This record gives sequence, C-alpha cells and structure tokens, in this order.
Amino acid sequence: MAEGENNAAGNGQAGEENQQQFFVQKVYLKDLSFESPQAPDIFTRDDWKPEINVQVGNNATRLSDNTFETELTITVTATHDEKTIYLAEVEYAGVFTIKGFDDATRRQLLGAYCPTLIFPYIRETVGDLVMKGGFPQMVLQPINFDALYAQHEQQRAAQAEGAGDARPN
Repeated sequence: MAEGENNAAGNGQAGEENQQQFFVQKVYLKDLSFESPQAPDIFTRDDWKPEINVQVGNNATRLSDNTFETELTITVTATHDEKTIYLAEVEYAGVFTIKGFDDATRRQLLGAYCPTLIFPYIRETVGDLVMKGGFPQMVLQPINFDALYAQHEQQRAAQAEGAGDARPN
C-alpha cells in the first residue's frame, strides 16, 4: 500500500512540473499620442464626415523562461477631404506567465489570447482620448484576434514554403 501512495505522490509532482499555467501579471499603458492638426477650425464646420482608418499591430517578447510581454498598438486616423482631423495612437502591453504549453499553443496565446485580454483597455483609452480631443465618441468594434492570428500563421507558412521552393538542390 505504501508503494502505491509513493507512486501517486510522484505522479502528482511530475504533473505539477508539466502543468499548464497562464497568469496575467500586469497590463499597462506603454505609449499614448493624440494629434488634432485641424483644430480649432474643424470644430466650426457642420458638414464634416470623417473617414476612420484603424490599424492594429501586436508584438510578443520573451522576458524570461516563462514570462512574456505582449504589446498591442491601435492607431486611429480620422480624415476629411484628405486632411487628417485627428490621429490617436495607443499602445498597451501585458506581462504574462505562460508555462507548460507547447510552442504552437504558446504562440497562439501570445498572438491571439493576450491581445484579446488587452483590447478592452485600449478601447476605453481610445474612446476617452478622442472625446477629450473634442470629437464625437469613437467606439472601437470588437476584433477577432484568433482570425488575425490564423491569417498571420497562414502567411508565415506560405513564406516558409516559398523560401523552401527557392532553395537550390
């Protein structure tokens, strides 16, 4: 009976070493910029209907064995008659502990799941920034980071395949 207990304890310890762990250590504002080059003239116009362009970027960096930083950047540009009305750029980052996952799953966590966790912070900050700039409320629509990550992985695989085809025999 004691032998069985030792095996159970040993299995528990081995399980802990390989156990998957994901923790959010910190989410923080990393960079913030707002420009309104047409102010105050734009505020006197009644007919302006801005064209809104939203650019999204993210990057992940290993800080230590199981600690990673994911940065998410959103740039919102509002233009009217080909002139920039406002430009808001917000970068948030998060520090995450990711342990016990295979490389593909870790890349997916860093490329899709972590940006999804950070996005609400950026949405709120962009909305506040635009309103404080004197403009109507700007609500960023949800972003499917899983789909963006899948698209990125497909492009990466295609590039790797193309590079393989270019090699001389």
